[in-house]
Amino acid sequence: MAFTDLETWLESTDRDLARLIQAVAEGCREVSRLVARGALGGVLGEQGTQNVQGEGQKKLDVIADDVFMDVARRCGVVRAAASEEQDDPVVTEAGDAPYLLLFDPLDGSSNIDVNVSIGTIFSVLRAREGAGFDPADLLQSGRRQVCAGYAVYGPQTQLVLTTGNGVDAFTLDPDSGRWLLTRAGLSIPAQAKEFAINASNSRHWAEPVSRYVSECLEGRDGPRGKDFNMRWIASMVADVHRVLNRGGVFMYPWDKREPSKPGKLRLMYEANPMSLLVEQAGGQAFDGVQAILDVQPTALHQRVSVMLGAAEEIEHLKALHRA
Repeated sequence: MAFTDLETWLESTDRDLARLIQAVAEGCREVSRLVARGALGGVLGEQGTQNVQGEGQKKLDVIADDVFMDVARRCGVVRAAASEEQDDPVVTEAGDAPYLLLFDPLDGSSNIDVNVSIGTIFSVLRAREGAGFDPADLLQSGRRQVCAGYAVYGPQTQLVLTTGNGVDAFTLDPDSGRWLLTRAGLSIPAQAKEFAINASNSRHWAEPVSRYVSECLEGRDGPRGKDFNMRWIASMVADVHRVLNRGGVFMYPWDKREPSKPGKLRLMYEANPMSLLVEQAGGQAFDGVQAILDVQPTALHQRVSVMLGAAEEIEHLKALHRA
């Protein structure tokens, strides 16, 4: 069977954006290689440092961050890049480059040492007209993303992309090193019988989320009239990848443990790119108040509540939050 490669897929894309996507794909290929070697490459275990969020860093968190910052500096079309792992954005030497790059270099890093799927998430925004950079330039709503995607490092390494015209998935050929299109036009069914949430936090959830999960767990004898399965991988990339490929809902909502924080996940590095992918695949993404892509960022490391996936399920969650 003949497969379309990433380079061919990008032929109709803006030249500079295509160059950036190819550079990010090269970074994902390198991180995939490091992940596959694991202990043999000396990349497992704790780094002994903390990121800007106060979270302990794994060795591979730091290595992957270096890989993608190097991508941003070398590709020539990124004016500035921001990472979940660093306090401040990094300005490149390409002072009039057209794009800004934001990324979570290694999502799900708690799974690294136990060989469970992890990933990289990225988002691309347009830089301001002319030259120069101000950190506020990055504070654009998710609607203004020109590209979003992720790589999942699992049994196969896959790269899932949107440039605003649907969602396509590429698989890394381990023999040739090429990214080959293996699924085009990913579509999330409007109805679902599967949801992903960390049930250990149930005592901390807001009432609408508790009610939603309770209804699902009541199965066909409850108000939903059907049985649901519950899944949780503790890697947003892996959980959302499942939703994009076979449907369902992913939730990491606000809870009472840190009531002053609107959520756990980062708007710019995780929620926005994943929400764009989900909407492009026919789903919805909601933060308990509004569509995630409509949230106006006020800080680079802003957190947000996340509920995304099958359109009918998100509509039901919206109704519960309005009640």
